[in-house]
Amino acid sequence: MKAAVYFGPQDIRCINIPDSVLRADHDVLVKVSATSICGSDLHLYRGALDPIMKKGKSQTGHELVGEVLDTGKSVARFKRGDRISMGYSVSCGHCYMCAVGQTAHCETTQKAVYGFGIPFGNLNGTHAETIVLPYADSHAIKVPHEIPDGAALTLSCNLPAALIANRLADIQAGENLAVVGCGPSGLMALDIALHGGPGCVVAFDKVPHRLAAAASKGAVTINPAEEGWKEKALQLTVGRGFDKVIEMVGAPETLQMSLDLVRCGGTIAALGVFCDNTFNLNLADVFLRDITLHMNGFANVQPFMWQSLRLVERGVLNPQEYFSHTFSLSDVDKAFSTFHNKADGAMKMLIRP
Repeated sequence: MKAAVYFGPQDIRCINIPDSVLRADHDVLVKVSATSICGSDLHLYRGALDPIMKKGKSQTGHELVGEVLDTGKSVARFKRGDRISMGYSVSCGHCYMCAVGQTAHCETTQKAVYGFGIPFGNLNGTHAETIVLPYADSHAIKVPHEIPDGAALTLSCNLPAALIANRLADIQAGENLAVVGCGPSGLMALDIALHGGPGCVVAFDKVPHRLAAAASKGAVTINPAEEGWKEKALQLTVGRGFDKVIEMVGAPETLQMSLDLVRCGGTIAALGVFCDNTFNLNLADVFLRDITLHMNGFANVQPFMWQSLRLVERGVLNPQEYFSHTFSLSDVDKAFSTFHNKADGAMKMLIRP
């Protein structure tokens, strides 16, 4: 079968590998209808995870909508022909960490993640013609056929992460909000926040077409690459700073931006995926300003998948709008390059095997 495999930084190729097969009673074999590229995949593409990837072997991809081809004998929730998606991390549903909702920290699977190399379980990826989902009963979900493929793909990661960001930020009606990063997850977080009646909402990004998307939703937009961006932003809060900040990038500079923007007693929900080992956090500043900082990039999405699906089913959100390009699996290298370079108005890539 065809699958995308990591060969090195900015070198992900579609090659032929052995077909997927069921190996355990809790496995489900799925034909991939569509998949996509997450912002976290770009860390891999840039080479940030190069030491943990087995070149020429490690598959990529963790967002899925597909059709069940076969099931292990202990699988109870799915049957052949079902249309499903799954959480990006594999959770057993029975261990202590799963029971307390920390599904990304499953003690049975040891934090296994699709398409992220040996230290994360050495699992197959969704950038393939077929994929095996272990412990499928516990972290996969049926998707109605009325839901477009693009919207269904966001159930694996983006949309639940946006819900988690809003829950952690706990934005109250009338509060001023800063959203740092207007990629698909940032824009979905913005969509959710706007339904709660916030006060001044400001979106930050360096990519013009992303800022335009945020502006179309009613947010004030600021490019942090421009001189005086911080002063301009703080003026909108009478110099006080923002009540709540959602960070959706995962870089030291954007975390520092968030700290610079939040008011005393404010809250930062950082859902970006951070790969850097260190950050010069001014502990005295955070302490004296009474800042609440939530770091949740390794997000526990499984408990939020059903709520995410409900938002789409009831027309509250339309994640399909963020898919700007469609590629074949054979052109996965072009899909990664387009997304990485933010070329041609790139927002989110839909990939079909």
